[in-house]
Amino acid sequence: LPGISILKPLRGLDHGLREALESFASQDYPEFEMLFAVADADDSAIPVIHEVMAAHPHVPSRLLVIDADLPNRKVAKMAAMEAVARYPVVLISDGDILVPEGYLRAVAAELERPGVGLVTALYRARSNTFAGRWEALGISTDFSPSALVGRLIGVSEFAFGSTMALRLDLLKAIGGCRALGEFIADDYHLGRLVRERGLHIGVLKEPVETSLTAETWGEVWRHQLRWARTIRASRPDGYAGLPVANASLWGMLLLATPFWACGLLLLALRIIAGAWLAKAVLKDPISFAFLVLQPFRDIWAFAIWICG
Repeated sequence: LPGISILKPLRGLDHGLREALESFASQDYPEFEMLFAVADADDSAIPVIHEVMAAHPHVPSRLLVIDADLPNRKVAKMAAMEAVARYPVVLISDGDILVPEGYLRAVAAELERPGVGLVTALYRARSNTFAGRWEALGISTDFSPSALVGRLIGVSEFAFGSTMALRLDLLKAIGGCRALGEFIADDYHLGRLVRERGLHIGVLKEPVETSLTAETWGEVWRHQLRWARTIRASRPDGYAGLPVANASLWGMLLLATPFWACGLLLLALRIIAGAWLAKAVLKDPISFAFLVLQPFRDIWAFAIWICG
């Protein structure tokens, strides 16, 4: 198994940060290190980082406080950690990602598959607020299915910030992390650069988990709108076609026509597909319990799309 350098660009005290970092530090894997980077010596994440480092002294760890000299400050942190990474595989992951046991072994196994240049992972979300759970429903029943359908029809150049693992020599060959510094969607563009070299993006079978901290509907709206604009900026052609796959939108429109039975069938199929993905693929009990609201969440997504 190759040694892995885990790169954690951090900013602020994300909900569940300690638990998330612990899930990486406690992995059963022969050789790995954890690198952390912040852009402010007073960052509130630093005490938690020191706690995790102290709790796992057997895991080589290092905290970098850097000058974020790129338009994308997260990428500046990634570049600083890349420069000091000691192992042949680097794994970039957002700070709030919680991973299961055996995660690093699964990443290494997927990366060994012929033709795979980068490994990523789908994710589910958890939240303690109703607004946050509404957003989590969209991740499980809209965002993730869109990603899987995209791969099915050949749109597979994207990765997710939850997990981006690739060989260090490949990363350096495509210009290193600094090559992503001008882009807002660093995860998408890293996947694009890997695909342009004729390599595939592998997806782990086991999802990871993120925490959503939105407490108000306004926060959820602004987050989703920023996400929509990021997609539009990265893939304007794909963004333009998103409503085509919004089954709830077309199902509800059909209810007002003589073909109302087709509308009911379409809505039923949409809920069944969402239930299957949430339960069987993402193992997401929260979104599964909220599935009756899924058609209304899809209409919300259409409104986001228009504003985006």
